[in-house]
Amino acid sequence: MKTGVNGVALGVCIFFFLLVTVMGFLAARWRRADNEHSLDEWGLGGRSFGTWITWFLLGGDLYTAYTFVAVPAAIYATGAAGFFAVPYTILVYPLIFTFLPRLWSVSHRHGYVTTSDFVRGRFGSKGLSLAVALTGILATMPYIALQLVGIQAVLDVMGVGGGDNTNWFVKDLPLLIAFGVLAAYTYSSGLRAPALIAFVKDALIYIVIAVAIIYIPIKLGGFDDIFAKATAAFGQTNPATGKPRGALVPAEAGQWTYATLALGSALALFMYPHSITATLSSRSREVIRRNTTILPLYSLMLGLLALLGFMAIAAGVKVTNGQLAIPQLFENMFPDWFAGVAFAAIAIGALVPAAIMSIAAANLFTRNIYKDFIKPGATAKEETRVSKIVSLLVKVGALVFVLTMDKTVAINFQLLGGIWILQTFPALVGGLFTRWFHRWALLAGWAVGMVYGTVAAYGVASPTQKHFGGSAKEIPGIGEIGYIGMTAFVLNLAVAVVLTFALRALKAPEGVDETRPEDYTADAGDPGVQVELPPATAGSAH
Repeated sequence: MKTGVNGVALGVCIFFFLLVTVMGFLAARWRRADNEHSLDEWGLGGRSFGTWITWFLLGGDLYTAYTFVAVPAAIYATGAAGFFAVPYTILVYPLIFTFLPRLWSVSHRHGYVTTSDFVRGRFGSKGLSLAVALTGILATMPYIALQLVGIQAVLDVMGVGGGDNTNWFVKDLPLLIAFGVLAAYTYSSGLRAPALIAFVKDALIYIVIAVAIIYIPIKLGGFDDIFAKATAAFGQTNPATGKPRGALVPAEAGQWTYATLALGSALALFMYPHSITATLSSRSREVIRRNTTILPLYSLMLGLLALLGFMAIAAGVKVTNGQLAIPQLFENMFPDWFAGVAFAAIAIGALVPAAIMSIAAANLFTRNIYKDFIKPGATAKEETRVSKIVSLLVKVGALVFVLTMDKTVAINFQLLGGIWILQTFPALVGGLFTRWFHRWALLAGWAVGMVYGTVAAYGVASPTQKHFGGSAKEIPGIGEIGYIGMTAFVLNLAVAVVLTFALRALKAPEGVDETRPEDYTADAGDPGVQVELPPATAGSAH
């Protein structure tokens, strides 16, 4: 293992960081609109991105630095159980093919910027819209923080920042500089910055994975030796649990956990605000449909990426923090200059999604809290100004979160965020296909899912912590261990269905639906709809 600062790798990493910084600021002039003072322009890139820009943007959004670090780290720590990320990214694309084009169409017709905009318009409920907005912001914050964890892992392996006894300011200065620059060009360029930088980020990742999957096995004696060493390592007893460290094939007892975690993660992925922000930036419905068919290419990359966890074991990488396993593997196996390219891929892989996430969270606050509850008469220019300021505050909050808390806490909150964001599925996806659900029933179901998911996760212990030690627990009534988020989702849906029957029987007020059936299949260029339609003309999509 190399010690000290890796000057060559650091130099290469700085070069790419400076490159994307320049691109970030230049993005403000890319596709510049006549009127830049609107959330459509700053927060959605003018809704003008075509197939390839959207593909890179969504890829940069969904496959983050944390993915790059955490997926193979999970394989390194536990074995095949960490592969759940591969099937869930395969499941998600047929799923989103059914509803994302409908969301794009209705958002295009009514000028919706966030999922909460749609929920408010569909169900005529600011309360339900607020619940969706708060959930989105809450789930996004730790996700941004985890991008910082990815950057920190790279900095630690390169030896930047000094040792544990170094002054905290000097130690964290590189991270502070990186996010200061990120905040500046996001404020200036909005969504155009990460859209442009995503080209560099994804190109670097594909190059690094292609080289790693060929070069490292050659150095380690081939995949036969890699899997043999991994099998031997996973068979060793873990002193903390008294059980084997992991397995190349999930044990029968863990199959429910594996399946429910994959399914729940697939349902949750496009509930995150940043996924929807990237989607709504597309210029047409057809762009969305095409992207759902070509995005699985990233799943192929993810499967190859996961194999790096086995390679780290075979290479004898020893780290106390699993998040350092893959950066350390690159440091040990690659020439210094190419290690710098790999580290740059991870670091830029943090900057792109962090920018999109902060924009998405800011849009939610501006549209569905500030405008709905604080200043309903806010102009488009004022909305943009507030959203820019909030995007800065979100980044600062994530930075403080990472610098003041243990990294395990950040990871636990991100797992909790997945449980929370899944509870918005009935209101969003259900609303795209039917108006049958009652707004109060959806709100009650959301509350039950949130409470159950949080309490259940709080009760999960691990060898290293008493609470929030994982995201799996026994499923009530079944007795199998499963993903808490899926159990909470089923309870959420059951409550929503039962209460909808009850509230309809009581003829409770349902709220006004401002959408019409044809809104859900509209494409760019179709005539817009006047959102001030009288209630008598409002209908439902079926």
